[in-house]
Amino acid sequence: MSTEQHYRTAEQLLRRPAYPGELVAGDKIRPQWVDGGFWYTANGHFLRVDPAAGIREPFFDHDRLAAALAAAAGQPVDPEALPFAAIVPAGDAVEFFALGEYWRCDLDGYACERATFTPPGSPLEVPSPDGTVAVSRRGHDLWARSRADGREWALTTDGEAHYGYGSGPESTGNATLLRKIGLPHLPPATAWSPDSSRVLAHRTDERHVRETHLVEARPADGGPPRTHPQRYAYPGDEHLPLAELVVLDVATGTVVRAQTEPLLMPQLSPIMIKWAWWAADGSAVYFLGQPRDRHTLALHRLDPATGAVTTVLSEAGATRVEPNQWAYEPPIVRVLADEVLWYSQRDGSGHLYRYDRHTGAPLGRVTSGPWSVRQILHVDEAERTVYFTAAGLVEADPYRRTVCRAGLDGTGFARLTDDELDHVVTLPGHRGYFVDSASTVDTAPVTTVRDWTGRVLVELERADITRLEATGWTPPERFRVKAADGVTDVYGVLYRPHGFDPARRYPVVDSLYPGPQVGRVEPGFDPGGMGLDAEPLAALGFVVVALDGRGTPGRGKAFHDASYGRLGDAGGLADHVAALRQLAADRPWMDLDRVGAFGHSGGGFAAARAMLDFPEVYRAGVALAGSHDARCFNAGFVESYDGADDPDAWARTSNVDLAARLAGPLLLVHGELDDQVHPDHTLRLADRLIAADKDFELLIVPGAEHTFLDCLAYVRKRCWDFLVRELMGTPPPAYRPAAIPVGPEMLAEMFA
Repeated sequence: MSTEQHYRTAEQLLRRPAYPGELVAGDKIRPQWVDGGFWYTANGHFLRVDPAAGIREPFFDHDRLAAALAAAAGQPVDPEALPFAAIVPAGDAVEFFALGEYWRCDLDGYACERATFTPPGSPLEVPSPDGTVAVSRRGHDLWARSRADGREWALTTDGEAHYGYGSGPESTGNATLLRKIGLPHLPPATAWSPDSSRVLAHRTDERHVRETHLVEARPADGGPPRTHPQRYAYPGDEHLPLAELVVLDVATGTVVRAQTEPLLMPQLSPIMIKWAWWAADGSAVYFLGQPRDRHTLALHRLDPATGAVTTVLSEAGATRVEPNQWAYEPPIVRVLADEVLWYSQRDGSGHLYRYDRHTGAPLGRVTSGPWSVRQILHVDEAERTVYFTAAGLVEADPYRRTVCRAGLDGTGFARLTDDELDHVVTLPGHRGYFVDSASTVDTAPVTTVRDWTGRVLVELERADITRLEATGWTPPERFRVKAADGVTDVYGVLYRPHGFDPARRYPVVDSLYPGPQVGRVEPGFDPGGMGLDAEPLAALGFVVVALDGRGTPGRGKAFHDASYGRLGDAGGLADHVAALRQLAADRPWMDLDRVGAFGHSGGGFAAARAMLDFPEVYRAGVALAGSHDARCFNAGFVESYDGADDPDAWARTSNVDLAARLAGPLLLVHGELDDQVHPDHTLRLADRLIAADKDFELLIVPGAEHTFLDCLAYVRKRCWDFLVRELMGTPPPAYRPAAIPVGPEMLAEMFA
């Protein structure tokens, strides 16, 4: 039985991804690079690191600075909770915004004084590498601003509605969320040349893209319902968003347009996802392009002076050819002085190959083996060595990342982190060292600075999980079971309910996300955005299972391609069923007569699909913001994973057509202004459920966007109530959750 205290704990855990530091201290280090090293904050303290000297020390004396600030401001200041989260180092002083004013504190004598505040620039601007100029969007054009004197000038003047500069597709622009936080749009999709003289941008053409509409029942001003138009292409539509690459000379105003067909841009800006970038010396722009069927991937070179475009190399395949299985991570491609490091899955695993940059001729293989490269970290051309992370080298968990090196000639492979942990690397602006966070799902992170031999230069933090454990949390169990084919290994995590008693039997919730563009389970300690719901559900008294079935990324080409043309399998739901049965075979406290499905977005689709495809297993389901009908979903996503010209596959990836199968209780939740997965997905499914005379619950949340960001606690509480009633068979407690404020970490997660 869930109690009010269980709910209170669940709400506390729900905050964890958005507010790091509340329950886990020292697990997320965000270096701020300065000459000679970096600074960061941990446990409310500011720390300075000199990796070369192996020094980690307080940036300043917190007691003395707090006393100096208190004396200058005339109010108390707690040295253990300084009233600012960021500093600007300024020689022998630091500057910061605190107590409603801007301050400069001398670190020799520890005297604080009010300082003239020089605005650092708008969050909607993209500053040049030398810091002298910033570019922003104004209307449908791009403008430049001198950061020295504030002078502004237009870089383009011919932008127009649905044919403007610097924007990505409207289908992924997060317009609803941006309105809520008071921003008109995202920063422009631009990339500065290394010498700060030119800007790479694109003109976005959505003039002929399908126009859709969202209806806001009660606008904030209390006026009548308002429509919000949005350009949003469906699978099979003739017109997709296009990106016309341009190079803008900031000083002369010259516009150089790429002499090639526009790039298809069905989901994200090629500049923002780093599919287009400057050469290190600024002599060229390189970009990746694909036809609509995604069966070919090509690397092109753009001459920024003339606009001439040449093809460097290309690769074709029977299914989509990807520069990275993880759709939102940068492509695993690096252009060197005379060579190209190219990622390919041609042998079944993701590896690096070397090509001549001038002729495109193959020069040889760089890496090989039954594992895959995950990210290129650094290339030392003088030493002819590439450094990278790889997955598949840890026998216990093929998803864990290892830092490695190899010679460009394919020799000299070595592991720099020779342990069983998952390694997340943060790189500085220069390449003498890297910040490494090592953990597993049940081992809290230890963060160090290492050099390129793998040697630890200085330890930064050992995460403290005392407050997390005080909630009743226990580490999840990483497991390996067989997929439904009885042959393939699949991996997941299992959370035991708080206050676990092996003599009891507990209802089970399958926490779903089917990919295929990202996975459900992170290999490290941080559960990630997809793990938002697992820990709170365990706090309520459920056994929670999360699994990456066949068709999800991270396990080789064949494993990932299990979803190609079969998105309707929802990330291997048959594998989930097989996993539940294997887990329960030696865990009698798992009650498989009381299994629920829970998911958001693609997970919402999968949760409803679980109820429709496996009603004998899943007895209740919660589907939030589900993409229930591929035929009216984002064309880029559906065509990438279900084929570019396969209406039959799109129809198979539809819960709407299967509504008559529903046999158990189902809660459907959708935001009224969800501009990522439109609410008509849930309403179409509801319409067919009504036609089939099925009982279900429906919650449409007025004004809510895709993530329910400003009503997260309310929406999750409704979901918890539903599962407690249906799977525990008890009435939920009369508990009113507090609103979870929108924090910077949550926003960063949304826009990552």
